[in-house]
Amino acid sequence: MEALGKRTGGRGRACVVVLGDFGRSPRMQYHALSLARQASLEVDVVAYGGSEPHKAVLEHESIHIHTMVQWPRVMQGWPKILRPLMLVMKPIYQFIMLLWFLFIKVPAPDVFLVQNPPSVPALTAVAWASWIRHSAFIVDWHNFGYTLLALSMGRSNLFVVVYRWFEKHYGKMANGSFCVTRAMQHELAQNWGIKAAVLYDQPPEFFRPASLKEKHELFCRLDKNFQLPLGVRDCFSCGSTMTGDTTSDETLFTALVSSDICVKANRPALVVSSTSWTSDEDFGILLEAAVMYDRRVAAILNEDDSTDKEVLWTEMHHGKKYLYPRLLFVITGKGPDKEKYKQKIRKLNLKRVAFRTMWLSAEDYPLLLGSADLGVCLHTSSSGLDLPMKVVDMFGCGLPVCAVSYSCIKELVKVEKNGLLFSSSSELADELLMLFKGFPDDCDSLKLLRDGAQETGASSRWATEWEEHAKPSLLEATVNCNVNFLSLAFSSRSPLEKGGCAALSFLPRWQNTPLMKETRSPPSTGQLVVIIGEADHQYLKASAISGVPPAEAMCSQKRIYQC
Repeated sequence: MEALGKRTGGRGRACVVVLGDFGRSPRMQYHALSLARQASLEVDVVAYGGSEPHKAVLEHESIHIHTMVQWPRVMQGWPKILRPLMLVMKPIYQFIMLLWFLFIKVPAPDVFLVQNPPSVPALTAVAWASWIRHSAFIVDWHNFGYTLLALSMGRSNLFVVVYRWFEKHYGKMANGSFCVTRAMQHELAQNWGIKAAVLYDQPPEFFRPASLKEKHELFCRLDKNFQLPLGVRDCFSCGSTMTGDTTSDETLFTALVSSDICVKANRPALVVSSTSWTSDEDFGILLEAAVMYDRRVAAILNEDDSTDKEVLWTEMHHGKKYLYPRLLFVITGKGPDKEKYKQKIRKLNLKRVAFRTMWLSAEDYPLLLGSADLGVCLHTSSSGLDLPMKVVDMFGCGLPVCAVSYSCIKELVKVEKNGLLFSSSSELADELLMLFKGFPDDCDSLKLLRDGAQETGASSRWATEWEEHAKPSLLEATVNCNVNFLSLAFSSRSPLEKGGCAALSFLPRWQNTPLMKETRSPPSTGQLVVIIGEADHQYLKASAISGVPPAEAMCSQKRIYQC
């Protein structure tokens, strides 16, 4: 990427800023990898710690992670009456911390790339840093921060109104923007005055279907996670082979016979849902659907309430097959509402359905998706304009999805091709019954969706999407920023004829960078050349005039395309 190229005596740099747990920000991890791999830049990451990023990020020699100190935990337990004070003090603390890292700890980059949300104070701090350090400023819009705040405070709340002003004001100051959907692109353009390039989430190369060997090894590693506390039983603990021994030859789903791994004929269906356990995901829908599935299957099979669960579970363990399988829901993720829903799960009294919650490593999570039979997404979006990255990851692993229906979800989930949509727990229960009837061998609808999910996952990968859509936008935004900075030093604005060149006295910051090109007719001593908008032969002529006040910008950003 030429415009983000080498400085004097070294490579170019980029700085990725996440005011959150970097390990739980997969899209920003992928950005960091692409900036290092595809743009050949040194990448500084400024973020909070917590969860461990993917091994590919940690092991890349050009990626340097700088961990900020979080808002003290003791402050999080303030009484509710003091919450307004915390809403003011916390951003001030974060702002000072960001300034320390962006101005002092991190070398001056060619470009800052910041995740939004959170917006305050991240956008303000990065905007200031980019101006002072003469760097390009790029915002990656995942959602609107003010809509997340409004979930708990209401959109008319003063804090939400002020938050939205900061988000819009500093978002408009960026040299370039990415967003995750066309719906969000339209909203930014129409109501915010921001031009953004759509950069769809796409799975990286490590999200793929798992092999049978990988599945067996994963289930062996997760055996202890499938176990219940002593004295607690469900349809998977009765007569269970789960011993916590990772060297076992048998798991709930697979068995090692001689040297061959086989899938059990009476295995349960594995359903995965990844959640942040927050208010924009109604986990209660999944619990209600699980109860409905359990009761409807019992009704279809003419079982009454007096049927002994222990007898039923023993028959299942000994290989008896039913028209509808047992369902094991594995719920991954961390978040504030996790304990609340775990308590609700413990109170369920189900015959054929069970839940397990866990947090997986960045390496095991793709393997779990690649080993599952169905994914469930409960994301509804606070703005209605973003898409759930978890569904993208599922498609990358060839996993079909049942997702909550909302305004722009059809940009990702194609109904009856790679997934299904639902608006209520009853609809989700109906879909579970339809997809898993005859499981595992005679469920044609599920197999059709799996084929579609695999096709979707194979059609595009993150590296390809980033190369086609992010790299040109970063290049253009950086050139715009560079020209705006350079133009402040010159006053002559006479355009040359088509085919001409422009002579600039260089500023030391840009000496020997690819932005400066030698002219066919060498300029006078001390001058270098920049060609702008080579595609339509728009060139800029300028001469350095020492001591003259900054002149008006010499060309429109609309004329800057590529160097």
